[in-house]
Amino acid sequence: MTRKLSALAFLGAALLLSSCASSTPVPPDPVGSWGSDGTGQPSLVLEADGKLHGTDGCNRLLGSYEASGTDITFGPLGGTRMFCEGVDTWLSHAAGATLGADTLEIMDAQGQRIGTLERMP
Repeated sequence: MTRKLSALAFLGAALLLSSCASSTPVPPDPVGSWGSDGTGQPSLVLEADGKLHGTDGCNRLLGSYEASGTDITFGPLGGTRMFCEGVDTWLSHAAGATLGADTLEIMDAQGQRIGTLERMP
């Protein structure tokens, strides 16, 4: 009888603890480096304080961002205006992003997907 009561108490405690766990998934953390560190390749670094910096593959970029769940909104991006032949500077048109586990789907001001950056190790 004592063993049955102990087993019942254990089962009750396990059920109670499992009901306290959140069923809402936590979005991935956007803080970190995204893209590639290769020459002529786009990359962004999202800092914990809401600032960002990086390159569109040619020009340096500076700005800010706000994250809400998996949606990221970029503030106006400032940067240099160098000419780099043969480099696609699509990242300089970023207005926001959708955060995946290991990807940032970059959007322009019209909400159109313009590229993807992968999380850097």
